[in-house]
Amino acid sequence: MNDRAALDLLVSQGPLTRTRIGELTGLSKPTASQLLARLEAAGLVRTTGNVTGRPGPNAQLYEINPTAAHVAALAVDQQGITAAVADITGQVLGEERVGTDAVAEDAPNRTAQLVAQAVDGALAKAGLGRGQLHGAVIGTPGALDPRTGRLRYAPHLPDWHSRALEEELAEALGMPVTLENDVNLAAVAEHHDGAAQDVDDFVLVWADEGVGAALVLGGRLLRGATGGAGEIGYMPLPGAPLSRGGERSAARADAGGGFQRLVGAPSIIELAREYGAPDVRTVAGALAHDAVRAEVARRLATGLAAVVAVVDPQLIVLSGEVAQAGGEELRALVEEEFTGLALPRPVLRLSRTEGNPILLGALRTALAATRDAVFPTG
Repeated sequence: MNDRAALDLLVSQGPLTRTRIGELTGLSKPTASQLLARLEAAGLVRTTGNVTGRPGPNAQLYEINPTAAHVAALAVDQQGITAAVADITGQVLGEERVGTDAVAEDAPNRTAQLVAQAVDGALAKAGLGRGQLHGAVIGTPGALDPRTGRLRYAPHLPDWHSRALEEELAEALGMPVTLENDVNLAAVAEHHDGAAQDVDDFVLVWADEGVGAALVLGGRLLRGATGGAGEIGYMPLPGAPLSRGGERSAARADAGGGFQRLVGAPSIIELAREYGAPDVRTVAGALAHDAVRAEVARRLATGLAAVVAVVDPQLIVLSGEVAQAGGEELRALVEEEFTGLALPRPVLRLSRTEGNPILLGALRTALAATRDAVFPTG
């Protein structure tokens, strides 16, 4: 337990002296010295210079040995796969993007080939081989049904519906693989690095090409019996047709109906054209129009009200292309729409993560699992 406490401190705070580790863990100097010697012999920590500029002998600094383990994180979308490889400290060493056209549509095991190409490309840039990876986390639309092992709610990824998808990918890569919903991973990133760092009960609403939510209650992701918790794109709302016909209807850009038909990126562009802006081709261009922005805020607030009525979160984080394009003006309008409703009024924030939040969440998840496997736990 002492070893793990020291390692966690070095992960969160960076290089520390033996004295400082002892102070933070409550260990005596001899015990801290024995602990560090043990971890150094195991290849988990290393020395990294000295503290200078103060009286007495220079104190040696210790840090996590970055080569102790490596992980891969991947984000999947309809156009391709992005992979990143990082060391155990979280430092990204290589990143690769592979388009879906990199492998022929009729190729056998096409999904595994695409994933392997992305991982191998990132590894090559990092100067590493597959044997140096301890595991991979893949963020994908939809959710893996724990009862069947099949990916649900993602008909727009036709190659990802094998009954043994996770096992097939693990076999292709030669390492443990975890599949996780992409919006859930965005919430992990937001909790660790973004707008939800100080909150354990929040909902992240992702409005982009697709629409979904991640529910974090008591600091834990709520997945549901089939992995479908948070699939609010299908949620019935006034002003939108019901999403019928099973999951096949969701292969359409507007999910066939429901909340996504109101606030998905294609629908917002369509709305701008209905409002007299026929040349609009982007969400940002659509939301530059005051009337469109006000209507989208009303629609978002309607959907969020349904979520709030059920979950009562402390915070809602708006993420994805729609939130990014609408910015603070859209956020303020959504907040204003909540005025007077007979519902709790959670704090409403825009996403504060930088870069690809799905990839970042996959990285955080992979690191947590690998540290649990590599670091002593008593």
